[in-house]
Amino acid sequence: MTAQRRDNHSTEFGLWLRKQSEIDSSLGFLATNIDYLWRNYKTNEWMFIEEKRFNSQPKYWQQQSFQLVDKVSQNDPFYRGFHYLIFEHTTPEDGFIRLNNQIITREQLIAFLKFSRGD
Repeated sequence: MTAQRRDNHSTEFGLWLRKQSEIDSSLGFLATNIDYLWRNYKTNEWMFIEEKRFNSQPKYWQQQSFQLVDKVSQNDPFYRGFHYLIFEHTTPEDGFIRLNNQIITREQLIAFLKFSRGD
């Protein structure tokens, strides 16, 4: 059975989707959102970022969906990947920052968001 949300982080349509028995998750239907499509319109570089707070990890089924999105995006020469950004608490300012399972600093996060490669 499709799990109902336990918080207020959804739209009316998102809540509606979860109540429709014809498209229940037990039938194989899943939905997940991608938090950010991050892009520099001047360089055409772009990437996906999934944000997690309170040191949480993406669920296995979410990771599978993100891998699919990553795979179909690989043909674009400006695509810079699908990345997990995990905060110890809620922002880069109130705890550690983990990018793709590596602890980084605020400065490293800014460089990453600027598509810098450390050159």
